[in-house]
Amino acid sequence: MKYIILIMDGAGDNPLKELGGKTPLQAAEKENIDTLAKKGRCGLFRTIPKNFSAGSAVANLSILGYDPVRYFQGRGVLEAAVMNVQLTDEDVALRCNTICIDSDGIIKNHSAGHISSEESMLLIQEANEKLGSNEIIFYHGVSYRNLVVLRGRYSPEVICYPPHDYIGRSYRELLVKAKNKEAEKTADVLNSIIINSLRIFENHQVNFLRARQGKDRANMLWPWSPGRKPAMKIFQERFGIRGAVISAVDLIKGLGVYSGFDVVNVQGATGLYDTNYEGKAEGCIKALKNYDLVYVHVEAPDEASHEGSASLKVRCIEDFDRRLVKKILQGIDLHNTTIAVLPDHYTSVTTKAHSSEPVPFLIYNPLIKPDDVEKFDEDSCSKGKYGLIEDTSFIYKFLGD
Repeated sequence: MKYIILIMDGAGDNPLKELGGKTPLQAAEKENIDTLAKKGRCGLFRTIPKNFSAGSAVANLSILGYDPVRYFQGRGVLEAAVMNVQLTDEDVALRCNTICIDSDGIIKNHSAGHISSEESMLLIQEANEKLGSNEIIFYHGVSYRNLVVLRGRYSPEVICYPPHDYIGRSYRELLVKAKNKEAEKTADVLNSIIINSLRIFENHQVNFLRARQGKDRANMLWPWSPGRKPAMKIFQERFGIRGAVISAVDLIKGLGVYSGFDVVNVQGATGLYDTNYEGKAEGCIKALKNYDLVYVHVEAPDEASHEGSASLKVRCIEDFDRRLVKKILQGIDLHNTTIAVLPDHYTSVTTKAHSSEPVPFLIYNPLIKPDDVEKFDEDSCSKGKYGLIEDTSFIYKFLGD
């Protein structure tokens, strides 16, 4: 048996007035996913355990069967793995966004208007020159998604706020807080990065040119999701299954690396709605010849949600169905392949933030009798054979255990 897991990042949502009281999954035309729902079994999956903030790192750990309570160490360490940043057991790594704040100190967006990787690299170089040291090192990632590593006597026990969940709030209300006395030094350093980055980025050439072009400025660094590298038993040791991961997002690639998956890079995979869906589908079909399981992740619905666009979110779901799922189904042996489709978490178009409601999921297994669900959406899947599941149970049901 071969296995494919298809992740629509942030596709879950609540009913929206602009969609006539439907959710984006209900409003979208998605013939291929609905066909899999009819031929498979469905349910709801609580990917975000209690006391965890909703986010892709926690959710995708749950999907792959790694208990976040034991293994979640922040998304920064996961991204470091795929960026080839070597961490010691004592290093603290954090995601470090380039964000846009307005003249009143309000967070306008979490991505500096989806700044290009080339522009962001210049800002990270400036950060290393002006804010970095032997202990504080910035690494450029993809677009706004960067990394900062603290080497030395630093603590991950700080409260940081994911910028995508606090759009429209003053950054001054959201500065880093120490959970204990030992973490006060870390909080002070991170807050210094936030405040001083505004000073050095405000008049940077990158932002001068972006302002002239009518684009949002990348005028602040925002570190969040701290942690130390986890010690995880690889997927093949646990299940005897060799895996590959396809994503444009370093977080998901890094989770794959720690799980023992090989990373399959796809040209034109952007992490946005202009991503190369067809290329990811082709990559999945090819990888399935050499691997037992392929994990395909698409960020686009999540980004549409953070922009507050219901119509764009619907389009992203439809592109996922028509340009990715359909192409994969045409290129594989459905008699010998188990397929799962699910969002990793909800991302609300209304609030532009992640939330922790159980997500709909389907599992098509050619050896298992289907249930009565005929469409893939939040309400329909709640009536599926699997009911509501949580913890690490999804991966065992998916693998047929």
